[in-house]
Amino acid sequence: MSVDVVPVVPLSSSHFSTSAVISSLLSSFSSAFASRPSFVSVAPGRVNLIGEHIDYCGYAVLPMALDQSILIACRATDTGMLRLSNTDPAYRAFTTSTSEVHISRDKPEWFNYFLCGFKGVSDHLFLSPSVGLDVVVSGTLPPSAGLSSSSALVCCAAVTTMFAHKACLSQVQLADICATCERFVGTQGGGMDQAISFTAQRGMAKLIEFNPLRVFDVRLPDGAAFVISHSGVEMNKAATADFNTRVVECRLAAQLLAKAQGLDWRGVRRLVDVQQALGLSLADMVQLCPNVLRPEPYSKQDVCRLLEIEPDELASTSLSANTLHVGEFQLLSRALHVYSEADRVQQFHRLCQSSSDEQILVQLGTLMNESHASCRDLYECSCDQLDRLTDMCRASGALGSRLTGAGWGGCAVSLVPASRLDEFLCAVKDKLYAGDTRREAQLFATRPAAGASILLVDDDEKGQHAV
Repeated sequence: MSVDVVPVVPLSSSHFSTSAVISSLLSSFSSAFASRPSFVSVAPGRVNLIGEHIDYCGYAVLPMALDQSILIACRATDTGMLRLSNTDPAYRAFTTSTSEVHISRDKPEWFNYFLCGFKGVSDHLFLSPSVGLDVVVSGTLPPSAGLSSSSALVCCAAVTTMFAHKACLSQVQLADICATCERFVGTQGGGMDQAISFTAQRGMAKLIEFNPLRVFDVRLPDGAAFVISHSGVEMNKAATADFNTRVVECRLAAQLLAKAQGLDWRGVRRLVDVQQALGLSLADMVQLCPNVLRPEPYSKQDVCRLLEIEPDELASTSLSANTLHVGEFQLLSRALHVYSEADRVQQFHRLCQSSSDEQILVQLGTLMNESHASCRDLYECSCDQLDRLTDMCRASGALGSRLTGAGWGGCAVSLVPASRLDEFLCAVKDKLYAGDTRREAQLFATRPAAGASILLVDDDEKGQHAV
């Protein structure tokens, strides 16, 4: 993959030039700071087509970027202060010194995600604290919907910070920094959201591999349409321990598998580490897991006994700060989901590389349905509303429908034959939203969108800027 940078284009020549969202954002900035911003940063959300909860286990995923995005209007100052505002009045303004950035892990507010991106780039580049930023944030991504609004804000903040300081980082560097710095709010993610936000290309989904980060184009079948629909349940993965508990369960499963197979388990953090060390296929790992792990939950005492360690070492080698209170861990079902889901990603990718006939779409839909069943039954990250939504989408003509994102609420993504898209949208609207225009906006067909970009607001700032 080539080393690319975030594109910089004049706002006047971009497809955002007539955007009502941009117009409102510029007006809000002028009202807040009595000046015009120098530039606007854009970072898209994403929909993960398949490969849920496996990026942090080391396995490839297959998302695409959305046109819905986070936007940040910014002007650098010499005040050494961060003045952060939001176009949504529900989100309070926030001001702090650039040298006193404190990020809360306890029910983090919106500006903490900006601070993550700011701090990540600042720490990486050793930026001067004398440069301040006036910032207004807007967006078209619904929050807590499983479409990566939080990660998009972190990414947008990072590219804003970089550009305001006239610094130079590649898309891959920014993705790596953002995957790490989002952990400042306590989320132990794996890097998918950040990678697609920076490396996306219009018209292409992406197969994303990790360690090292590698991104490959995936052309989706011509006859396929992908539709996003909201379950009506919001879920902020940083606000509960559910997400991080799954991360820890996968780590413990990997370590118990490694110990049972005679490997150095202390060097194992991810389920992919075990597979690679043993030289087995994903199908082999699915067969191995029930021979080592039991279906019943494990207590901390069980894990300590099997790993032959004390509780203090368990806390330091395997648990995270916000999972120290968790008393039981489901390990077999989590490992089975990860290994089978990783295999489904490979199958999905191979099918996309073949022909685009109806049978291929049926097979892709089957993989998506299997993915949702695994998320529901093995990973237990669905909810009743999501299950009903995916059932309804299939009954309305979708070949496949699954939760997307962390789960426990948020959105589903459905594969629909393009020839029957309008019929599908009408059926779901009638069944799900019943004339509720606000909810109807949460149902839309989507195509792969472009990655993060920077829009120059003023004509006198045109020209090349190496970022």
